[in-house]
Amino acid sequence: MREDIEFRTEDGVTLRGWHYAPDGATGPTPLVVMAHGFSAVKEHLLDDFAGFFCDGGLGVLVYDNRNLGASDGTPRGEIDPWQQVRDYRTAITWAQTQPWADPERIGIWGSSYSGAHVLVVAALDRRVKAVVSQVPLVSGLANARRLIRSDLFAATRQLFDADRAARYAGAAPQMMQVAWEKDPAEPAALPTQDTHDFFFGPIQDRAPNWRNEVTLRSVEMFVEYEPGAYIADIAPTPLLMVVACQDHLTVADLSLEYFEKARQPKELVALPCGHFEAYVGEAFAESAPRQLAWFRKYL
Repeated sequence: MREDIEFRTEDGVTLRGWHYAPDGATGPTPLVVMAHGFSAVKEHLLDDFAGFFCDGGLGVLVYDNRNLGASDGTPRGEIDPWQQVRDYRTAITWAQTQPWADPERIGIWGSSYSGAHVLVVAALDRRVKAVVSQVPLVSGLANARRLIRSDLFAATRQLFDADRAARYAGAAPQMMQVAWEKDPAEPAALPTQDTHDFFFGPIQDRAPNWRNEVTLRSVEMFVEYEPGAYIADIAPTPLLMVVACQDHLTVADLSLEYFEKARQPKELVALPCGHFEAYVGEAFAESAPRQLAWFRKYL
């Protein structure tokens, strides 16, 4: 069963999403808390993962990040990774007050940008009893240097500086496309072909409230974000990391490098696919059961 839910953060922003309850549940159940990655909303296939986990006996809380989708918050399109980390922890706090959640058996799930966040949350918050991090960002700066041509990196920093000066003078934050829409030469925060294909492909109609824009400041915060620095501190909380071996968005070799720094208990799922293929098809069929088994084992 799925129901609409909403809860308020400590600073008064309402976040909205869904709660999934397993069939036949009559009391508190283990719960997985989930949110999506950079600019994405819950309708971008999170319902497939949540439904699968729910069918496997877990409760699931899925919500849109602030400033995106169904959730409140301004400026719209602002993606602050540390605020999203705090909101994950608020979601856990709220869930622990609900009659359908077992407060001692809460896990967290994230993918791509939120795959980074759950690494940080699991290291900082011992209420988390298991974590699954799918195709995660592990180093903002190292990853940005893969996505932005070296001869354009200095110019990108100049854009950040100009936007900061303009905001200080009272201007609205500058906006930027998430994905190029018509021409690969268009400036975009995530300038890869598969990003375009994901957001403008067959699932586009599933997420009509998604907007192809973020603040330029969001991209600057992406470059500054180093979630992998926390990975060794997740233990003894169990970590399952899902890596797409052909991933060139959150590049696979960086994820594998940082996975080696994590301590036990940990497990790696290596999928022979690209970043967005991890959400669908054969990759989903391979990894989702292993993710469910991980949560069931530790929750």
